[in-house]
This record gives sequence, structure tokens and C-alpha cells, in this order.
Amino acid sequence: MPELPEVETVRVGLAPFLVGSRILRVDLRRKDLRFPFPENFSTRLEGRRIVALNRRAKYLLANLDDDQVLIAHLGMSGSFRLEAEPVGAFKYPRNKNPAHDHVAFSLETGLMVYNDPRRFGFMTLAQTSELADHPYFAGLGVEPLSNDFSGKSLTQLFAGKSAPLKSALLDQRNIAGLGNIYVCEALHRAGLSPMRPAGSLTAKTGETLARAVMQVLQEAIEAGGSSLRDHRQADGSLGYFQHNFRVYDREGQACVSRACQGTIARHTQNGRSTFYCPICQS
Repeated sequence: MPELPEVETVRVGLAPFLVGSRILRVDLRRKDLRFPFPENFSTRLEGRRIVALNRRAKYLLANLDDDQVLIAHLGMSGSFRLEAEPVGAFKYPRNKNPAHDHVAFSLETGLMVYNDPRRFGFMTLAQTSELADHPYFAGLGVEPLSNDFSGKSLTQLFAGKSAPLKSALLDQRNIAGLGNIYVCEALHRAGLSPMRPAGSLTAKTGETLARAVMQVLQEAIEAGGSSLRDHRQADGSLGYFQHNFRVYDREGQACVSRACQGTIARHTQNGRSTFYCPICQS
């Protein structure tokens, strides 16, 4: 499933195309994705101008000029594709099956198509003024690339928690947008075991971990995210951060940390694979 860097990469790619443009027409190829589309979805969007494109956790938020927000989640395999001509019909891509083109947005700047083979993504609408209390956002934690995220805030957040450190980092109620790949990578950079209690962080280890989280996310965004199966950028190109993985999906391979003789191991936590070095992560 796309994590924060993949969603942010999509946002950055779409923003120049979307922001300031008016939605001329919305074509739905089916009545639902993961969930049914809201009632009158197309007509509520048509004629509206997109004034901003933001991200919250793993959600894309297109703010419209009538106090509405178009909320989009990519699910496991969703992607947006941009076309040059402002046409109202679907144009089929070279790298995606056209049978999975489910929504087309005709804008003043061209055509944007949403493709989703597994249909685990979804779109809905909400009022801007009610977004903070929306069920999708009300319980979300701090954004890890915001000014509110730091070693101090992380240590305070996890104080007294007995849950494994990795589980606490993945809990969206604590930190919004972090996923399995980047938590594994950040913990390795910080030299911290994913199994240690979250409440064991000190001021020093908390600062080290917060810095590692931010560095991993920023580097992944610069690399266009990680393309393991379905993720593509808005122009159809692949991300390449997967070539920089230190631990994720490297079970049995040598640890890349300097002077470490360890071998990357895999451990199952809450049904998910955790990759780490038993030697240099304590």
C-alpha cells in the first residue's frame, strides 16, 4: 500500500496540473470503488475550481472554491495519470490496463484519469470547515514532516507505552502516514530494535529516531517513492527508493551498517514482516 512518500510524490506531481484549474466534467465508469461514490459526485465537482492540493497522512485533499474538499485514497493499487488534451473521454495508458480506468476528470488543463486494478482506493467529498472532525481524520496523529514532530514530542508521545516500538510508530493515532517500509528503514538508521518497548525511548534515542524518520521520508520523496508493485508517479514513471533499502525485503543479506557483521533478519509483528539487524539494532 502506498505510504506517505508515495502519496506526497503524487501530490507534488499533480499540483501544477490541478491547482487553479476548473473541473469541466467528471466521468464515472462504475458506481463504486472500495466504497460507493457520494450522491451526485460528478455534478458536485463539475464547474468547481481547485484552489489547493494538500496531503494528510495517506490522503490527498483537493480544496475546491465552494468550501468542499475532494478526498482521495489510493488504496493498494490506485494511481492518477495525466493527459495533455482536455478531452471528455478515457485515453488508455501504455502501462496500465484500461479496464481499470474508473474515473476521468476533464479539467481546463487536460485530463486526469484514476486507475485502480484492485479497487481498494476511494473518493469522497467533505466540507472544508468540517474536515478536522471527519471520521477519516479526527483520530490521526502528528504529521512526521511537520514542525510538531521532534525527538521531544516523540519521547513524550511514547512515554509509558509498553507496545513494541515499531507497532507504536505504525499506529496512525500516534503518527500519521508512516507505513511498514519506512518504519523498518528508520529504525535501522536509528540503531533501535523494532521489538523494544516504545516507552524505553530516552531524550537522546528519541531525537535520533525522529531525525531518522524525517530523513528517510525526505529521501524517499526525492526518489519518487518506492515502486514495489503498483506505485507510479503522476507522469507514469517509477519511484526508485527501493534501490536504497537498507533492511526492507533484504532478509539473509549482510547489514550495510559500517563495521557491522550482522545479517538482516525477518520477524513477524502483528501479521506484518519486520526487517532488522539483530546486531546493530538494540
